[in-house]
Amino acid sequence: MIISCGEALIDMLPRTTPQGEAAFAPYAGGAVFNTAIALGRLGVMAGFFSGISNDMLGEILIQSLEQSKVDHSFAARSNRPTTVAFIKLVDGQATYAFYDENTAGRLLNGDDLPLLDDNVSTLFFGGISLVNDPAASTYEALQAREADRRVTMIDPNIRPSFITDQTNYRARLERMISRADIVKMSDEDLHWLLGEGDLENLGRSILDKGPKLVLITQGALGARALMRDHNRFCKAPLAIVADTVGAGDTFNAGVLAALDQLGHRTKGAIARLTESDLDAALSLATRAAAITVARAGANPPWADEL
Repeated sequence: MIISCGEALIDMLPRTTPQGEAAFAPYAGGAVFNTAIALGRLGVMAGFFSGISNDMLGEILIQSLEQSKVDHSFAARSNRPTTVAFIKLVDGQATYAFYDENTAGRLLNGDDLPLLDDNVSTLFFGGISLVNDPAASTYEALQAREADRRVTMIDPNIRPSFITDQTNYRARLERMISRADIVKMSDEDLHWLLGEGDLENLGRSILDKGPKLVLITQGALGARALMRDHNRFCKAPLAIVADTVGAGDTFNAGVLAALDQLGHRTKGAIARLTESDLDAALSLATRAAAITVARAGANPPWADEL
């Protein structure tokens, strides 16, 4: 099983009523939540760990997980409210306004950490859940507890406007990246973290911190996979873009699903990936992401759509 560990929230997506009025419609979302949904739809045994509210919006999240065949028994349920994010789209690019104070996800703490059995091979972390405590420290503690015996992957999915303490945030990313087996970053994330420079060189500097595999996405151009002895690139399939919500999250799921299908479920197997393995992972990930961007909102494909 692959467990996605991070934020679950309600995305309020812009819509227009039949009367021409501006409106927002609620959709289950959150970067890590989207990855869990995509994994379930791609046929992987998937689980999800987060703080989820018992309120009506929390029920939307639970129903969405069930509909996509994701095990939510790891989630910490509470009566705190659900995080809500209002989204503005400009030329298909999303910007966000978060409402996250005192929510079920934000106040996740160490007492909520799940016990994991040997069926769990991989833990995925990322998104805004790594920004604010106590939740951010809780997710880091889980990764630190499990990193020696399970594959861990991190995608920071950096939202600069949401970061209130950049020093602590950067330090947390540094620690989590050093423990991770797989790190994925967009080109924008990589430049935010390390500054200007050639993407391959920046990616290799991430490899120097400890990961075995670094993935770099470049939007419509495609994606790259870097290891010590490998450098593979896959062009993105052509797509008519509705918006980019959930594209990177689906890419993450595609990589993990491909590696799982190939039987690479251990830390040693990740360290020994071949060029053929990387090509297969990039292919599935970019094809799945291309379907997601062609749809409004985060709506990852099912396996039979690929």
